[in-house]
Amino acid sequence: MTQLRHYDNLGTARFVTFSTYRRQPTLIDCRTVTVVLNYLDAARSKHGFRLLGYVVMPEHIHLVLHPPDGMKLGFVIREIKSRSARDVYSHEPNAPKGVRRVFWQFRCYDHNCRSPESVVEKIRYCHNNPVKRGMVASPDEWQWSSWVCYHGAKDVPLVVDVEEWYASVLSN
Repeated sequence: MTQLRHYDNLGTARFVTFSTYRRQPTLIDCRTVTVVLNYLDAARSKHGFRLLGYVVMPEHIHLVLHPPDGMKLGFVIREIKSRSARDVYSHEPNAPKGVRRVFWQFRCYDHNCRSPESVVEKIRYCHNNPVKRGMVASPDEWQWSSWVCYHGAKDVPLVVDVEEWYASVLSN
């Protein structure tokens, strides 16, 4: 299998996508999505990346994040995926014992955002993904994205680092 290269030390924000196994719509219930977002938040605290935007779709997740120098993106995404999958499966009472089950696809895909405009474009892409797919009429109707954080909401599933990012973009 070809090894995908990640360019981890460019100092740029990253647009990351990872999918559920065989793109099954397993990210549809509140508990599962909350588990994933909690592990994403824990990884942010542990590894020190800034989360600039996100959307959780039924079969994939998009993130826009800004990693600190030296953070190995693949390792961090693998940690989020393995811990969240273990947690989701541990709460299934009828799960068969001893059977290896897969929740996430093996890989993640990332893109280096080389300008502030590229970062904004990727955040907008996240927010418009449910609209483009015909799941909602406007981004504010989708519960599982950072759109509400950018529009002043406080009671959100996962807070993004909006103010810090704006300050860093405006100072350049």
